[in-house]
Amino acid sequence: MARLIDEGDDPYLWLEELDGADAAGWVRDRNAETLTTLTGSETFTALRTEIRSVLDAEGRIPCPGWRGDDFYYNFWTDATHPRGVWRRTTLDQYRRPEPEWDVLLDVDALAAEEGENWVWQEVTVLRPGYQRCLISLSRGGADAVVVREFDLVRRAFVEDGFTLPEAKTGVCWIDADHIYVGTDFGPGSLTSSGYPRIAKRWRRGTPLSAADVVHEGRADDVGVHAWHDATPGFERDFVGRSLDFYRRESYLLTESGERIRIAVPEDAQWDVHREWLLIRLRSPWTVGGVTHPAGALLATRFDAFLAGARELAVLFRPDARTALSDYLWTRNHLILATLADVRSRLEVLTPGETGWRREPLAGVPEFDHSRIVKTDPDHNDAYLLASEGFLQPAALRLGQVGGAVETLKREPAFFDPDGLAVRQFFATSADGTRVPYFVVGDPDAPGGPTLLTGYGGYEVSQTPDYSGIVGRGWLARGGSYVVANIRGGGEYGPEWHRAAMREKRPRAFEDFAAVAADLVKRGITTPERLGIEGGSNGGLLMGVMLTRYPALFGAVVASVPVLDMRRYHRLLAGASWMAEYGDPDREADWAYLREFSPYHNVRGGRPYPPVLFITSTRDDRVHPGHARKMAARLREHGHEVAYYENVEGGHGAAANNEQCAFVWALTLEFLRRKLTGEPHAPLPRQLSPDDAAEPAGRRLWR
Repeated sequence: MARLIDEGDDPYLWLEELDGADAAGWVRDRNAETLTTLTGSETFTALRTEIRSVLDAEGRIPCPGWRGDDFYYNFWTDATHPRGVWRRTTLDQYRRPEPEWDVLLDVDALAAEEGENWVWQEVTVLRPGYQRCLISLSRGGADAVVVREFDLVRRAFVEDGFTLPEAKTGVCWIDADHIYVGTDFGPGSLTSSGYPRIAKRWRRGTPLSAADVVHEGRADDVGVHAWHDATPGFERDFVGRSLDFYRRESYLLTESGERIRIAVPEDAQWDVHREWLLIRLRSPWTVGGVTHPAGALLATRFDAFLAGARELAVLFRPDARTALSDYLWTRNHLILATLADVRSRLEVLTPGETGWRREPLAGVPEFDHSRIVKTDPDHNDAYLLASEGFLQPAALRLGQVGGAVETLKREPAFFDPDGLAVRQFFATSADGTRVPYFVVGDPDAPGGPTLLTGYGGYEVSQTPDYSGIVGRGWLARGGSYVVANIRGGGEYGPEWHRAAMREKRPRAFEDFAAVAADLVKRGITTPERLGIEGGSNGGLLMGVMLTRYPALFGAVVASVPVLDMRRYHRLLAGASWMAEYGDPDREADWAYLREFSPYHNVRGGRPYPPVLFITSTRDDRVHPGHARKMAARLREHGHEVAYYENVEGGHGAAANNEQCAFVWALTLEFLRRKLTGEPHAPLPRQLSPDDAAEPAGRRLWR
């Protein structure tokens, strides 16, 4: 097989050629092997059918979005509309079991009419007015989108309206005739991460080339942004640069074009609402002689802050068990969501003459995980509250701060919870840190097949949720399900995340291994019956578990994974992640990255559990080359590997419910076969003639 330009000693660089003939042939061969091995059974067919029935179920809650015009918007997919319809209705209709929906855009019909594989991405509605919007559609589910202006009154795209070709584009309305846009303006207009380096103000009826530049960044920034705050009476414009994944510098953009720096720490998150500025810290900040800890939420008046005042009210201060999860404004109140040992709490804060008053948020169930879905901060103090648990289907409630709460919708149960329980345990990691995890399953049937998942990165928390797919496809078939809240996530705030960044990354891996060992110690499962699954950064976690802790597991599934830590920053959006992982081109960073980079730590002569890789050709965030090269490297040394690459799907690896059901059925069928001990055909292997002579444990190349 021909190889493309080599780099160093990477023998599989040619698999990074996205649509290269050799690479495409390799993918076809691997897909065919996997489908032949895993999809021919009655159990696979039953799994796929049951999962599809969950995804297409009419009884699902049509999760609504508010745009400020008193309508409940929803994007809906089912068996009849696999690509989906964007629709809206009134509150009175939404309360009904079967609301009457006004369909605004049928994506299936549009795709058929235009001969395009459109996948819905997002919409930005003009406010006030709410008569126009900018719709983003992708081809096959990629991050890159086509943007087109849509008339909500005529339910049609606007001829000669704002239209942008396929790119990783960001747009924001200013008024009916102007938008901010960051996109691919031509050579030199993108950062090394592939995001816009330039933001422009574009006037209706003029060519994009004539748009005025409002802000520029550097090539090594992650990206540049411009946005308009349309809050009546508080209209403001902002521009900013994302210096890396966590740091940015931001400015108020005045009518005269002056940029006034918003002098918060670069790694802090900030938000404005009417007269207020909120500052969420990721690192300690000393101001006015007071040091505020990482994870704190501070409030001050926006205009006074820009003028130099530093009177900051502390709205939230973390402790060893509690972290801020989220916050949302209503018109007059601030709703805070916190996590206490990964259990949700919500409260309402109200500013007044003498400070901020606190009270519990009404309508929040005691034991379910709850989150605020939507508020309408321009107009009222209403909120939509979603609550669910591992065994409790979601409920959607409509509340009014200080008023009544009503249940609007309840999701049906997709599996029988009888005999199942949710338990929380704490494992002790290698450095003595207590790591929480949830176990869902039958407590009276220990030692059975168990699926453990985790993420551990980017300050993303793994919280309890109701999954009809996991329930129907795994729990109902006798399996246990485990969610590990390892470091690198946000379960205990930014310090929990920072504890596993860059050279400290192995702490996340040690945490996950500690959870796996604790499951065995408690008798919940055995290594042979413990399977693990993770995607994206969680796919990196899976790759490290495979190569560093193979004896702990019976099977591994890695979806859209990051695996080559030597070249990740040169592939697609990878450069934007260097704040999380490090820069492989710096000798000091590569010194620690090489120690856990899965692709560089594949060994021959050592048993690995069987592994399934799932990715997508259309994933333009994490390059499918990661999974391709890892599978090839493992096969080279005779390890048991299955590989499936969907031609669509983007970073989700599936573009519609049919594909999602297939991918999940493939995952669960693979795990079932490997963890239950049932006779089955082995996965494909490819043994290198030199492999037998290789000493066990020796790293082959870096």
